[in-house]
Amino acid sequence: MKRTIFIIGLGLIGGSLAKSLKNDSSNYIIGYDSDMRSMEFAQKNNIIHASCEDITISAQEADIIILGTPISETIAILGKLDKVPFDHEVIVSDVSSVKSPVMNKAKMITNKNINFIGGHPMAGSHKRGVTAAKAHLFENAIYVLSPAESCRSHYVDELEEVLRIAKSNFIVLPAEDHDEMTGVISHFPHLIASSLVHQARKWQDTHAYIPKLAAGGFRDITRIASSNPNLWQDIFYHNRSKMSQLLGDWIAEMNELKDLIDHNNRIEMTAYLKQAKEYRDGLGISEKGAIPAFYDLYIDIRDQPGAISSVAHILASAEISIKNLQILEIREGITGVLRLSVPSKEQQQESRSVLAKNGYELMLAE
Repeated sequence: MKRTIFIIGLGLIGGSLAKSLKNDSSNYIIGYDSDMRSMEFAQKNNIIHASCEDITISAQEADIIILGTPISETIAILGKLDKVPFDHEVIVSDVSSVKSPVMNKAKMITNKNINFIGGHPMAGSHKRGVTAAKAHLFENAIYVLSPAESCRSHYVDELEEVLRIAKSNFIVLPAEDHDEMTGVISHFPHLIASSLVHQARKWQDTHAYIPKLAAGGFRDITRIASSNPNLWQDIFYHNRSKMSQLLGDWIAEMNELKDLIDHNNRIEMTAYLKQAKEYRDGLGISEKGAIPAFYDLYIDIRDQPGAISSVAHILASAEISIKNLQILEIREGITGVLRLSVPSKEQQQESRSVLAKNGYELMLAE
């Protein structure tokens, strides 16, 4: 018997979930988006089985409803679903990166046939919209579930089983804990990245060459500032109390750091930087987390066709798996730096050996 899943909101996340869930032949996927072009694209490219003409009708046909919409819209749709005359019990979930306001709305639901389980697949892309949807987007990513107090545990197990095809790592968290943790490691860094870009923009009035001098480090640390402004404004609004608290903590920390700089306290500054390095280097090593434990090599390469493929071919011949690759510095006709990440210390050492034998100059990340 087919399981009907209704996905409302066919953006990057909703579209990727639809694509992944459609790989299970027992699922029948209905999709809806307020943008008719997104719905048409999803139907034409076999991301969904059918498109929705009326949310109320499609909701009544569904066994599971997933809201892939921005937070404010998700809250509004929950109010509409509460009024739907379901003739069977249905699981409703969402993908919002701030859980408390959504869970607060879920507490107000009076429809006894709705079993709400908050969700947050912690994955994304620099691209957006259904055209960027990927079935593998959530593979090995953390997928947080936050069930409502009234939701029975077997529905949580059922939803997790249905979503298992996405190959995510599921954890169950209370909404308040989720918002605090994602505020620290996701939302707040976005604010800081945006502030760094604004600082560079203001200093450009004094130094016109700043855009040309902004190299790999600045680009890396500010990359997330290029994300969708409307989406992030909605996130900051709904997690504003946590953002305000974190900003207060940050300002206090920056004042302490300024004091170290002003007084040239070399011992404490070195200790501060060392502690940060050790914590960052240790993320993901002891447990499977959102930041995987990779081991890096920095390789000097020439700016010429085939330079990267040559390195990749040498490592592939040695059966060494490359987990990440990035060009840190490259200038036309000049040697650049290629950063490669491998999954283990042993492969890092083996990579150094095999590349050195082939004449490459390189160093390992400490």
